[in-house]
Amino acid sequence: MTLDDGALDTLFRNARTKTEWTDEPISDETLHRLYDLLKFGPTSANSSPARFIFLRTPESRERLKPALNPGNIAKTMSAPVTVIVAHDPQFYENLPKLFPHADARDWFSGNPDLSEETALRNGTLQGAYLIMAARALGLDCGPMSGFDNMKVNQIFLSEQGWRSNFLVNIGQGKPEDPFPRSPRLDFDEACVLL
Repeated sequence: MTLDDGALDTLFRNARTKTEWTDEPISDETLHRLYDLLKFGPTSANSSPARFIFLRTPESRERLKPALNPGNIAKTMSAPVTVIVAHDPQFYENLPKLFPHADARDWFSGNPDLSEETALRNGTLQGAYLIMAARALGLDCGPMSGFDNMKVNQIFLSEQGWRSNFLVNIGQGKPEDPFPRSPRLDFDEACVLL
């Protein structure tokens, strides 16, 4: 089954990174629906290393503020929800549940370099699935770097041992786009057919 043009427009062609937000809140039910979609995106060995911290209150975003680059403060403080997309370096502890047909835990448990590489790569994939799932639910996204990962880890993640990767503001973006869509590379600039 191929998605129709309307769905493709929503997910890709008309979707824009948003930096200004309406006051419309996002319910906890919507955040559960969001996760329940993104969790089905593929990861190697079904490892699912991403972890998501949903900052839903002004107080939680105030805790984040010292870690933000100055250019990201206003857009983050005004967003209904900011998601810290993180990963669990010890994701492999869940592999007996997530990948029960092989002893995949042993592939990673004694190899911290492979564990970190796998967690970062697949956690990043899951962060992209979060963006696509949010768009599918009618939400706008503002993914960003531009923050101090170590501060975010200290403020929000030290207890779990998780590591931050990037942030995504989500909500209803204001309809105006601040500038025209930036260019993209053409097929021949980015792809090779062999």
